[in-house]
Amino acid sequence: MILAYHLTISCYGFWLPNDPRGAWSDFVRRYELLEYGNATTTDVRHSIAHTSHDRRQREEAKKALMYPPVRFTSDQAVCVVRGVMFRIERSEIPVYACAVMPDHVHLVLGRFRYSVEQMANLLKGAATQQLTREGLHPHLAYRSADGSMPSPWVSRFWAVYLDSPEDVRRAIQYDENNPIKAGMRRQRYTFVKPYID
Repeated sequence: MILAYHLTISCYGFWLPNDPRGAWSDFVRRYELLEYGNATTTDVRHSIAHTSHDRRQREEAKKALMYPPVRFTSDQAVCVVRGVMFRIERSEIPVYACAVMPDHVHLVLGRFRYSVEQMANLLKGAATQQLTREGLHPHLAYRSADGSMPSPWVSRFWAVYLDSPEDVRRAIQYDENNPIKAGMRRQRYTFVKPYID
């Protein structure tokens, strides 16, 4: 039985569809990006983030994107937290861990009346609305005539289904340690509740 979900929501440009380590996509939408290879579909359920690859080539490929890759400033990251917190508190989504990184967000979410897909979309939407309200949207310079802007998020997300208390605790520890491994401070949020099995 599924006890929780380990959700990773990536910012635009964080993980390309033809990343040499593997990707979630089965095609490359942007012609200019095809110069760096076809989609590298993977179906593994464990992290491949630390797999060896040519970082220089990956950074070069990001220049072929339609918009600059999103990397949140500290003000934008705090704004994302405010948006996520609003949605979590309003919907009462159970959250056991949260880490807002410069180019992605990790969450451990408990089972809920919404599917993990719905929860991911609600959280992305709330964060985007907050960024827009506060004038901190990373793609503000690309606002169209009708006021719309490109999403700061990729369309998909990565969710690992956790079916044992050990898996849930491991995911929580991963999320809690993620900022520290990146040289950031530990993140603590009032909306994060202790996991009790």
